[in-house]
Amino acid sequence: MTNFDNVPNRRSPNKLNKWTWYPKDVLPMWVADMDFPAPKPILNELRKAVDQGVLGYELPSSVLKETVAARMDYLYGWKVKPEAVEAVTGIVSGFSVAARIACTPKKGVLFQTPVYNEFHEVKNNVGIPQLDAPLVKHVDGNILSYEIDWDIFEKQVKKAGIFLLCNPHNPLGIIFSRKDLIRMAEICIKSKVLIVSDEIHSELLLDGNKFTPMAKLSPEIAKNTITLIAPSKTFNVPGLFCGFAIIPDNELRQRYQKEVSRLRLHVSSMGLFASHIAFSGQCDGWLKDLRTYLTGNRNFLAEYVTRYMPDVKMTIPDATYLGWLDFTQTAIDGSPFEFFLKNAKVAVSEGKIFGKEGEGHVRLNFGTSRKILEQGLERMRKAL
Repeated sequence: MTNFDNVPNRRSPNKLNKWTWYPKDVLPMWVADMDFPAPKPILNELRKAVDQGVLGYELPSSVLKETVAARMDYLYGWKVKPEAVEAVTGIVSGFSVAARIACTPKKGVLFQTPVYNEFHEVKNNVGIPQLDAPLVKHVDGNILSYEIDWDIFEKQVKKAGIFLLCNPHNPLGIIFSRKDLIRMAEICIKSKVLIVSDEIHSELLLDGNKFTPMAKLSPEIAKNTITLIAPSKTFNVPGLFCGFAIIPDNELRQRYQKEVSRLRLHVSSMGLFASHIAFSGQCDGWLKDLRTYLTGNRNFLAEYVTRYMPDVKMTIPDATYLGWLDFTQTAIDGSPFEFFLKNAKVAVSEGKIFGKEGEGHVRLNFGTSRKILEQGLERMRKAL
């Protein structure tokens, strides 16, 4: 078993990361990287590359593309041709490229709020309209759940060039059902809207949950979908900036590749090396242990909030290491992010950056040791 209770010290004075962004007395539970070292097979591969001494240019090899395709087959029985795999510098650049080739000043980007804050930057980066299809929030005791508002979705999709899906969802932790995925896809295809599916958290499954890629559902859906994946969240190598766009349709892929080339989005050598090891299966034992540990952290978070913060509502995520907490029924006046930063010395993510529906909420990263998670929650409880 991998020991996730011991985390390295990242408070180097010469580095700027989530541990040094705020003053030393602040616990960082905000940006979405974990506090755990990457799996040893990845670290060993990177050491080999450094020890060789030549840190030259590397391009995505046919072997790497075959490895990514084999991973999709192994995980989901999804038959992907290696030539359908395009390396990108990450998921954010991946969906930005998609917006550039499929949107216009009149046909914008549609997504389901509250959602990953970088989705909200596409409108500015590409110069297109943003179309929100807010998810409907339900409260049962202190547990939050969300579902699709189909009327709003169908209305908004008619004005879109792309539908940007986040599945599993950040920050809500939802794994959308097969039924919902098919219905969303059928609506998009009918309206001639390209589906861009951000599936970066698809291997961070809790409770033994299962996941199915949007494009796996049918050949027709695959033809109309760009799937974005990366090892960065799962294997905690986000700083290496490497991801993949899987694009089965030849014509769509050529348009996408042309825009990637035009923007000179070159992937780092170390990112390519790490991705090959991550998707080769050599780290799957580590990943199994990680899922168990994160599920335990998720359960600890839910039990703690239920017991000690009865006025706080939260999701029970099916995937990811992200909790979504609702403080709108507490005595906090204003932003809970600012309240906890000042009064608890805990940095969480401001809910408003995920959309206006996030006001009064925060996103909490529980991808850390149980000890640090408990310490952060204790500080928040005392502040409340």
